[in-house]
Amino acid sequence: MSNETRRNALNARRKERNRTRIREAAHGRPRLSVHRSSRYIYAQIIDDVKGVTLVSASSLEPGLRSSLKSGANVAAASEVGKLIAERAKAAGVAEVIFDRGAYLYHGRVKALAEAARESGLSF
Repeated sequence: MSNETRRNALNARRKERNRTRIREAAHGRPRLSVHRSSRYIYAQIIDDVKGVTLVSASSLEPGLRSSLKSGANVAAASEVGKLIAERAKAAGVAEVIFDRGAYLYHGRVKALAEAARESGLSF
């Protein structure tokens, strides 16, 4: 097994383990899912009961893209966190459960979560 295949398998296991714990603790709350790439960061609030995305935000959006130096730094993640919280409040979502996926709660993921909390999203 190559190193890349092993790394992908470990990431998949970590993601599934995290997702299982989230499902157990959710109690009907929507899930704030985070995805980060080398160039951008994305967040969406998903209602797993209905299987629909309620709101989404990313550093790829034209309004954020023009004001940010890079879409893949802590400042961009903070802006996306604020934006997702504003959109969630507008959609009537106040409480979510945080899904970091296979990513560690550090750096950009942590910045997005803290900005969302400061903007009024509860998790």
